[in-house]
Amino acid sequence: MQVSKRILPFIVIAQFCCTSLWFAGNAVMNDLVTTFALDKNALGNLTSAVQFGFISGTLVFALFTIADRFSPSKVFFACAIIGASFNLGTMLEGNTLVSLLGLRFMTGFFLAGIYPVGMKIAADYFEKGLGKSLGFLVGALVVGTAFPHLLKGYSSILPWRQIIMITSILATLGGIMMLLGVPDGPFRKPSQKLDFKALFKVFEKPDFRSAAFGYFGHMWELYSFWAFVPVMILTYAELHQVQLNIPIWSFTIIGLGGLACVIGGYISQSFGTKKTAAIALLCSGICCLVSPLIFQINTPFIFIGFLLFWGLVVIADSPLFSTLVAQNAPVESKGTALTIVNCIGFAITIASIQVITMMLNSMNPKNVYLVLAIGPMIGLIALFGKKKT
Repeated sequence: MQVSKRILPFIVIAQFCCTSLWFAGNAVMNDLVTTFALDKNALGNLTSAVQFGFISGTLVFALFTIADRFSPSKVFFACAIIGASFNLGTMLEGNTLVSLLGLRFMTGFFLAGIYPVGMKIAADYFEKGLGKSLGFLVGALVVGTAFPHLLKGYSSILPWRQIIMITSILATLGGIMMLLGVPDGPFRKPSQKLDFKALFKVFEKPDFRSAAFGYFGHMWELYSFWAFVPVMILTYAELHQVQLNIPIWSFTIIGLGGLACVIGGYISQSFGTKKTAAIALLCSGICCLVSPLIFQINTPFIFIGFLLFWGLVVIADSPLFSTLVAQNAPVESKGTALTIVNCIGFAITIASIQVITMMLNSMNPKNVYLVLAIGPMIGLIALFGKKKT
């Protein structure tokens, strides 16, 4: 079946616009700390609040099989509008840490109707070449996630409240674009009834479990790396007394990962999805292990070059794992499978972010990121270990 050439660009642009909500709080974190008198642990707590909201949302969406029972494009639109509204709440005068945590939680909750639902929409259109399609889609997520850092890089022109407003406007436009430009896909097989057991049935298949646990290992590393990229750069700058534009480099390091997702999708067509994902996971695990040594090199371009490479390989496997999950899930439960795997994966990110936060308060910061290597090791074991039927 011929799919209109505009469908994938529409999905990708909508995903980019809406996922800019994700790290909007992180990009203006210093302004939030100053404006609302927050403490130094606010970065980890506010990032975790978004992740916890996303987990809660994905659990609800998966439990009620929302993406399989209702039009995914309409679900995407509704969640984009509501998520943008909660993001705007960050601008309100008189916010406290509690209110900001609540607002970021609810933003994360409705991101559950954007990221995995966007993948579900792509899977409904592209049975063949799904890895390549999801490469573009996750690439849009990566650039959308990094985008607030770019805006922050021009903070002399854009006050922090305008950055929040711009991300909310983008999310609204993305939701409208998905609603009007992307009808239900030709390979969509809607679920006819509420099936609470679907949440657990998807894990009965060994190949599905292998893909899911590979993804879980990848997620232990990914969001902690993204959340603490600005901290890594600041640590290095203070250690070696050099000037680095933290917001611009943070955007570049995270954002270039979007290109890696697209390239990984194309490479997987020749080398296989599983093998390509494993290579990226191995490379990012090596980056975790050598990170303490890189902090000690008093040559900024080597340090930044290392982070750029890490930023490429840390995300390149993400659309490939999602492809493996979608390909090994029951057709009628594909949306639920993608959503519950996202739910568990993002629960893992909360644990890793909190572990990094605690370690930064108690040990030499250049050694902290060694702990992220645990994820790639577990992921590789899941991919190539003996599968139990």
